[in-house]
Amino acid sequence: MKAKEVRQMSEKELNKQLNDLKAELFNLRFQLATGQLDNPLRIKSVRKDIARVKTIVRERELGIGKEV
Repeated sequence: MKAKEVRQMSEKELNKQLNDLKAELFNLRFQLATGQLDNPLRIKSVRKDIARVKTIVRERELGIGKEV
């Protein structure tokens, strides 16, 4: 997911995406702990996606950043 794609989402979509990513991260960490995780690099990409979404949400709260 690119920042440009995230910026095109509405507030409701951003909140849903953030919840979905957090749930996915939880599941990935659970799989890592039980030794069932196939791709450990997926954790890193999900964490970065969460950071992107939170950054865009915060920019909108402050009224800064690039809007498309």
